[in-house]
Amino acid sequence: MTSMPTLVPPRRVIVGVDTHKDVHAAAVLDERGALLGTALFAADRAGCRDLIDWSTDYGTPLRFGIEGTGSYGRGLAAAVRRGGHDVVEVARPNRADRHRRGKCDVFDAENAARAVLAGQARAIPKADEGIVEMIRHLKIAKDAAVKARSAAMQSIKRC
Repeated sequence: MTSMPTLVPPRRVIVGVDTHKDVHAAAVLDERGALLGTALFAADRAGCRDLIDWSTDYGTPLRFGIEGTGSYGRGLAAAVRRGGHDVVEVARPNRADRHRRGKCDVFDAENAARAVLAGQARAIPKADEGIVEMIRHLKIAKDAAVKARSAAMQSIKRC
């Protein structure tokens, strides 16, 4: 007599990421809060793809909690959204907690995932596509031009 294989529902996971200029630290938790894995990834396009692929090895990501979606985590947040996953902005840990535990990027990534799991991180990052992003780029260019003009004017006045 043959037995039918038992179908196990796919595991759902929460991913926390501490972003930096050169390296992103990531941690994956299951829905009960058990730490499944941690890793470091390059903060470039290939590293973002690797991070997303790595996280799906543990299960289906319910949500990515990313620190710094307005700066170093901007590219990662966009890549995660393009992959069809939810992203929430996670606030940096408070200074007292960081001082007590020490500064460790992997701990920060785990804390980011735990904040998402606990419902403490709910902020949706600003959209970085479409008209809003185009206007942001125009404003950055304008601000740079105004700054350069001011520097040139001051240089001329000194002569």
